[in-house]
Amino acid sequence: MTIKGRLITVFGGSGFIGRNLVRDLAAKGARIRVAVRHPNEALFLKPMGDVGQIQIMQANLRHAPSVAAAVDGADAVVNLVGILFESGKQKFTDVQARGAATVAEAAARAGASRLVHISAIGADPKSPSKYARSKAEGEEGVRAAFPESTILRPSIVFGPDDDFFNRFASLARISPVLPLIGGETRFQPVYVGD
Repeated sequence: MTIKGRLITVFGGSGFIGRNLVRDLAAKGARIRVAVRHPNEALFLKPMGDVGQIQIMQANLRHAPSVAAAVDGADAVVNLVGILFESGKQKFTDVQARGAATVAEAAARAGASRLVHISAIGADPKSPSKYARSKAEGEEGVRAAFPESTILRPSIVFGPDDDFFNRFASLARISPVLPLIGGETRFQPVYVGD
């Protein structure tokens, strides 16, 4: 699918991966609808495109009508929403399991031709981690609602302004030794531009 002129809804477009994706899509000529809980916090994205190319709208994965409005007329949908820890109303099951399914169901009903869902490398329904279980549940919901979806399972995503590698770089500048907790743990970092 060529994306020039196509409408792509991006949930979570103001986050680290999202802002890089929005910049790339805008450069390729797509029209982008960024669906976020707090639109004022995503206004910084608008200058990444031409006038009117990037639209910011309020949507909350826990509120199906707002999700349906965000995907209305979209040619493609990308769901980048995820949380690393629970806080207040932000629960793993609500955001990463039911929320992912809500996006997929809305995309299917709206007739979107593509859905890309970002999960996580450790997604596993039998994991002792609530995070990993919720990611697996989200994948199941996405597959059930939109069988032709593309589900990506990145590990750590790095790039300019990331919170992971740049933190290590800062520590390395002030300390000759870096603590390595869980030194047997493997991870496959992915560059945000990929």
